[in-house]
Amino acid sequence: MKALFVACLLTLTAALPVFAESAAIQITELVITSKIVKGKPIDSIKRLSASTDKNLYCFTRTVAPEGTDSSITHLWYKGDEKVGEFSLPVKGQKWRTYSKKSIPKGWAGDWRVEIVDDSGTLLKTVKFRMN
Repeated sequence: MKALFVACLLTLTAALPVFAESAAIQITELVITSKIVKGKPIDSIKRLSASTDKNLYCFTRTVAPEGTDSSITHLWYKGDEKVGEFSLPVKGQKWRTYSKKSIPKGWAGDWRVEIVDDSGTLLKTVKFRMN
């Protein structure tokens, strides 16, 4: 009977998602978008004209251990220059969040947004280009 209990416990434990302590928050979706509607991005931008002022959003969907109350940071870069930093809460097992960056006309170049956790560990990066 005891062996059966241990076998059942091991089977159940194996079915649960395992999160490494350094990567407790995992990014399941990361996009640059022109608008968020009903909590979802309407498009995924890879290249965009720099001929007018733009408001862009970095949308992030996460999964984390149950009971998570933490944060991630969106670091916006134009080339190698950091031009924005936004700390965003992650307060659950499945969470969506976003940051908004106003980009002035003429700021052409390669852009990226790096997502880091509370300890500064890079979780994921999304890149786009302003022409």
